[in-house]
Amino acid sequence: MTWFVYLLECRDGSLYTGITTDVERRFAEHAAGKGARYTRAHPPSRLLAAAPQPDRASALRAELAIKRLSPAAKRALSERWLSGDGGL
Repeated sequence: MTWFVYLLECRDGSLYTGITTDVERRFAEHAAGKGARYTRAHPPSRLLAAAPQPDRASALRAELAIKRLSPAAKRALSERWLSGDGGL
């Protein structure tokens, strides 16, 4: 099973980071108000990017590292993921 770490942009411009095994399903849950507490208060507007991780533990470590980044660094990271560079 492949795990993913993902970045969402919320309607208010804030960013949310999470992990899942199914990015599309999880985004739909967030959009429906059934996801995390943060995304219930700050509904997501779009998926910025997602990066595969080898296992759940790696996804959790990546999530924690990303949450420590500034919003500008998170946006730059999502651009790198979209260009094909999956590293943090």
